[in-house]
Amino acid sequence: MSKLNTLLMVCFALVLASTARAQVNNAELNGDYAFSFNGITSFGGGPTPLAAVGRFTADGAGNITAGELDVNGTGPGAVAAATPFTGTYSIGADNRGVMTWNAVGNLMFLATLPFAMTASGNALFTIYDASGGNGTIGTGTIEKSDRTAYNATLITGDYAFGLAGPDNSNTRVAFAGRLTANGAGVFTNPAGDINARGNVGPATFAAASYTLADVISGRGTISMTILFAGSPFTLNFAFYTVNAGKLFVMGRDPVTGTFPLLNGVVTHQQTPLGGFSTASLNGGMVLSLTGLSVCSSGAAPASDVILGLLTANGNGGFTVTYDKNCGGVVNSFSAVPGTYGVATNGRVLITTGTGTDIAYLVSSNQVFYLGTDSSVLFGPGDAQATCTFSNSSVTGNYAGAATTPATFGVVAFSGEFAANGASPTGNITGTEDIGAPSGPNPGVAFNATYSISSSPTNGRGSVTITSPSSQSAVAYVISPSRFVILPLGDASPSVWLFE
Repeated sequence: MSKLNTLLMVCFALVLASTARAQVNNAELNGDYAFSFNGITSFGGGPTPLAAVGRFTADGAGNITAGELDVNGTGPGAVAAATPFTGTYSIGADNRGVMTWNAVGNLMFLATLPFAMTASGNALFTIYDASGGNGTIGTGTIEKSDRTAYNATLITGDYAFGLAGPDNSNTRVAFAGRLTANGAGVFTNPAGDINARGNVGPATFAAASYTLADVISGRGTISMTILFAGSPFTLNFAFYTVNAGKLFVMGRDPVTGTFPLLNGVVTHQQTPLGGFSTASLNGGMVLSLTGLSVCSSGAAPASDVILGLLTANGNGGFTVTYDKNCGGVVNSFSAVPGTYGVATNGRVLITTGTGTDIAYLVSSNQVFYLGTDSSVLFGPGDAQATCTFSNSSVTGNYAGAATTPATFGVVAFSGEFAANGASPTGNITGTEDIGAPSGPNPGVAFNATYSISSSPTNGRGSVTITSPSSQSAVAYVISPSRFVILPLGDASPSVWLFE
């Protein structure tokens, strides 16, 4: 069989996967789940960070039991560790659902949470908490967890991590790196880099360890003692186990100007025999980066978001095309050339012009990307499927959500959407549940047209949104089952993820 036919079959299989969904009812959410949430609160003062990680069991009949969560932030009642909760949920015929959580003694998560189910049985969610400019906005992900992996001896091998979040003055910090777990609570061969409000440098590890003593909840802790910018720090984290290869992680130190609220993922690093090399970047990688920046003179810091496609040649060279919305100031850049170098542990130096960014490889063409300017741009680089993309690549049903809000002005949503793949112009329709600073707005109609091309940038497309508001946007296709959108008319943008 020719390589072209093989690739076409892979793309076709992905299209089928994006259109197939199980019959919908409360049984669609059934079993053990872990979750991670990123948000921002405002209670009459300035915005402050809020994050949570945890787990629960859904019984398939609308009841949540055995819930446990850790919350951290600086708002009233925003700190809790291993706090139990229960709840209920209901899933409608269109895959949209609503949860209520009742966390004992934690007012931040006496919450109503709209969510959208994905075809894989996971979910994207937001929160109905803000009203009149006060409360919480934010989004998160819920993923099936493997109870048999609630064992420290199974945390073994190479891992990469990517963590980001604000401090108590809402300035950003990001931390990416890698380490090796020995299955007995010790991390070896650690390496990492930090961007703390534009101060960039390596994290020199003195020690790194982990525990996973709770075989009921899958909760564990991580401690990292590092030297950064000439000062020693010990960073403490709580995590909940998704599976032996993935942990949802959140900082549990009090949030101050010294200790930011870092939140993210530790995931298996698929290190090739002999280590990584320049050949580990060879093909397309879609970048989805979020930062915080003063985007125009005299303005307050605003969301700074980049979507783009970096195409590497496997030999140290690349081009990158990207679109940027910084607080409503929009710019596009096409086929910018650059070079890269890869260390055997997966650390990547990425150079364009006079600037050098850092990334850590999770696997070939997949990274945690760490920008090095004061915006502290951070996010995933996802391997783009080896397809020639067109409108027909975006076909079927998708769950979608705004992700990782950087400011309180971001309009968070989750919802269910359908794309018809028509050419030359496709249509996306859907229903969103919006958790905006002004208050919740459920069941809002979404309508847009799109046009995806393989040239000059494979999978980049234009999007025209007509409701709930009119604006243009740009899309980048990761695979037929996954794409991202950047709204260009939004002064508080975020990455919109559809899968």
